[in-house]
Amino acid sequence: MKPLKISLPVFLIAVSATMSSTAHAYDREQLNLLQKSVPEWNAMRQAHPDQHIDLSKANLDGANLKDANLEGVNLAKADLSGARLDGANLKGAYLQMAYLKKANMKGVDASRAWFEGANLNGAFMKNGRFEKANFSLANMRWAKLSEADLKQANLKSAILFEADLTSANLNGAQLNEARFLDNALVSNAIVSNNTILPSGTPADKSWAARKDARFVMETVATPPVFTPPVMPTTPVPANHPAAKLGQAPANAPEIREVQAWNTMRKENPEMKVEMPEEKLGDANLQGVDLRKATLSKSDFAGANLNNANLEGAALQGVSFRKADLKQVNLKGANLEGADFDRAFMKNANLSGANLSNANLFGAILFEANLDGANLTRASLFDANLDHASLKGANLAGATLTGANLAGAIMSPATILPSGKNATSDWAARNNVNFSEK
Repeated sequence: MKPLKISLPVFLIAVSATMSSTAHAYDREQLNLLQKSVPEWNAMRQAHPDQHIDLSKANLDGANLKDANLEGVNLAKADLSGARLDGANLKGAYLQMAYLKKANMKGVDASRAWFEGANLNGAFMKNGRFEKANFSLANMRWAKLSEADLKQANLKSAILFEADLTSANLNGAQLNEARFLDNALVSNAIVSNNTILPSGTPADKSWAARKDARFVMETVATPPVFTPPVMPTTPVPANHPAAKLGQAPANAPEIREVQAWNTMRKENPEMKVEMPEEKLGDANLQGVDLRKATLSKSDFAGANLNNANLEGAALQGVSFRKADLKQVNLKGANLEGADFDRAFMKNANLSGANLSNANLFGAILFEANLDGANLTRASLFDANLDHASLKGANLAGATLTGANLAGAIMSPATILPSGKNATSDWAARNNVNFSEK
């Protein structure tokens, strides 16, 4: 098959199995109008109520979208972090894997909206209307949902760590396998026998009493069926770069669907993957196959990449802040300027990787393989390199202040921060093992 390429603002792998795998780009004119003036945007929507709006992967970071009419808009993977969406109309909007971290959404109407896998970490959603909205797999840590209407909403497998659901309406909400509900605030929230708890059992008076919630007994109702909307794609002009790219396999999976993604890559070993500036913070990508992928400037902060294969990947400027990278394979990867602030990288393979100017502040690199790695000007302040192998690594200009090098292994080919080669005397003084090999 032809090589597959994925790049902003273009993506070829479908956002879901229901969406076309044909290449497309968000409409630049539509985005410009929205950024220019919400009143003009709303007037356009009123004049053309049936017009398809594609803003998938659009950069709306910090945008003022107060009272904007975004009903039914495709905002899949859009960056709306810190955006002002107070009073906006998001009814039926498609926000799968959208980045809404710390967005202001007070009083928003997002009934039946599709937030599957979205990052709503710290979003302010007080008084919002989310009836029958789909939040499955969404990251809702520290989200403020007090007095929100979540009646019959789908919160299956959502992360609710310290989410504020005070006085929220959870009547009929589906919380199957929701994580950290016990750490959420649910005082005075409304639950009923149609509310399904993480255990898969209906809520009852006893559960409500323990959580200081209000219980309502109702006639048993059939839970709503959540079917992802079919989003038509914006045609790509013949002269658009995307028109020259190879096409994705039909119904190609999302990266978060790790098993299906890995199967696709196994069946298409020559497939080229280019996805710069991806928003995959807090995603569960354990064991994902991203060999030789281009993911420069992407966000993997807090993600689970344990046992992932990123050998030879282009990861310049990527954020792995507080990510889990146990036994990850980053052999030969380009990690120039990457941020590994407090990342957990036990037993990681970083041999031959380019970590120049990388931030490894407080990173756990216990027993990591850094043989032949380029660590020039890298910050290893307070990093734990206990029993890590640094044979042939280049640490010229690197910061090792506070780093734990106990039991680390160096060789004559290891270049120290001073620019000089490591010696057995230096190793002995710093409690480092020295290998002549």
